[in-house]
Amino acid sequence: MNRNAIRKLARAVIETEARAVSALAARIDDGFLEACRLMLECAGRVIVIGVGKSGHIGHKIAATLASTGTPAFFVHPAEASHGDLGMIKPHDVILALSNSGETDEVNVILPLLKRLGVKIIAMTGNPASTLARHADAHLDVSIEKEACPLGLAPTSSTTAALVMGDALAVALLETRGFTREDFALSHPAGQLGRRLLLHIHEVMHTGEDIPQVRESATISEAIVEMTAKRLGMTAVIGDAGQVVGIYTDGDLRRTLDANLDPHVTGVAEVMTRGGRHIRPDALAEEAVHMMQQHAIQGLLVTDEDGRLVGALNFQDLLKAGVV
Repeated sequence: MNRNAIRKLARAVIETEARAVSALAARIDDGFLEACRLMLECAGRVIVIGVGKSGHIGHKIAATLASTGTPAFFVHPAEASHGDLGMIKPHDVILALSNSGETDEVNVILPLLKRLGVKIIAMTGNPASTLARHADAHLDVSIEKEACPLGLAPTSSTTAALVMGDALAVALLETRGFTREDFALSHPAGQLGRRLLLHIHEVMHTGEDIPQVRESATISEAIVEMTAKRLGMTAVIGDAGQVVGIYTDGDLRRTLDANLDPHVTGVAEVMTRGGRHIRPDALAEEAVHMMQQHAIQGLLVTDEDGRLVGALNFQDLLKAGVV
């Protein structure tokens, strides 16, 4: 095995495909805008069709569209000729992928699609092709060359089609005002969905499980509370019943380094005043972001008046599958 030759070939593939993708920027033209308009005004669904590698890319584009606010699914053109054409209705929009624009299975159903009255968006590497000429909008994904040394295996062409599909999906997402919460609703089972759907009040410790001591407590009393509640911290509560600070494992280490007597030193002298708080109705994602941003392991949960209603640490988020 010639390692240098393999490295050289792999880098050449990446560079060739990168050039193909870069060239797409100049193709965001009136055809692209018309494709977006047709999809935005579609009263039905976007039906993605394609054969072979174009079909594989089409599956991914359909999935991306569906998960970002544009209802879509994939239909194989060959199956469409044998009954699945009934899945396509006049108010749908077709997104047809074919690098040559002359794929038999796609072009044979073009007259039937025209008869149905559906709008057709073609994504091809040949603007003069049959598919491109019969489309209501054309997306040019032509390439200089395939990354395959033989010039045969679909490589640069499929990458270009995939990126153009992503450009469509994101343009539509932004135009529709699709939000992070909308995205989470279509991904409820994954980590991302849990981060965007799970609220703090669903994972926080409440009631007797909340570690807390009065502002007049000693460090020793704070350590006992931290040990009992096992969250690596304790809230410090003032006379008015509001959170005035937090005492953590890190504060404890600094206390020991300072040679302070935990039995006589007040926790108020060494606590982190204020501390990081979060509201119970906040999303779990916000807690993850706060902990990572401030390099902390726990958060106190307070209401709008600053009163303690809960507590959680990074382990709680791990158990909930948020991180």
